[in-house]
Amino acid sequence: MVGPFGEDNAMTLKLYSFGPAANSMKPLLTVFEKGLDVEKHRLDPAKFEHHTDWFKAINPRGQVPALVDGDKVVTESTVICEYLEDEYPTEVSLRPADSFGRAQMRIWTKWVDEYFCWCVSTIGWHRYVGNMVKGLSDAEFEEKVKAIPVVEQQVKWRRAREGFPQDMLDEEMRKISYSVRKLDDHLADHEWLVPGQYTLADICNFAIANGMQFGFAELVNKQDTPHLVRWIEQIKARPAVQQMFEQVELEQLGRRD
Repeated sequence: MVGPFGEDNAMTLKLYSFGPAANSMKPLLTVFEKGLDVEKHRLDPAKFEHHTDWFKAINPRGQVPALVDGDKVVTESTVICEYLEDEYPTEVSLRPADSFGRAQMRIWTKWVDEYFCWCVSTIGWHRYVGNMVKGLSDAEFEEKVKAIPVVEQQVKWRRAREGFPQDMLDEEMRKISYSVRKLDDHLADHEWLVPGQYTLADICNFAIANGMQFGFAELVNKQDTPHLVRWIEQIKARPAVQQMFEQVELEQLGRRD
């Protein structure tokens, strides 16, 4: 079968992502945990590859991750993870077998997508992403912005370049503080987010929480959030996680305070 982009890709899974962090990590880690044979394409955000015409032919929104499965394209990180569980069942199951367990898992994946991810993302954009465009002239920057198909993302790029308002940063830090406390309180009584099983809930929240003990050390540390730190370290010790970090390079973006 010839896929939508001209090549014979009927039996080839292709995952387009950035390095193993944030939303890109969710399907990456799912693939490694399940041991799936996936052709991985790591885009370079510093080169704005996700805004190029060739990638927007795959995902018109110009956002990663995106999964190509034969002639089908699946976008949105958590949706991709669920799709892989549906279409490619393996001995490793990352979703509870019972309806209540799946509901508990989805409460956590919904929360990370709608709340936790966004407050951490704003601080990350303020500290790191703006550095990718600070050296561009106004004209060069506007050319980059024109290639971004989502208006809200254009706004975010402009704010990242200029610096986010302090009141917005303060509110996002308040939300982050609430989020890490919520996770720590739950993990005080449970090994995993869904009791009794490592699931997509852990993968999706770990994708955002990993590294917070360094980037947000005043909030995430062994003294104040011991259960969250234990959970992060426990996931980092998993063979699939170690394999992912060994095989997929993580971007190094300079910090702006």
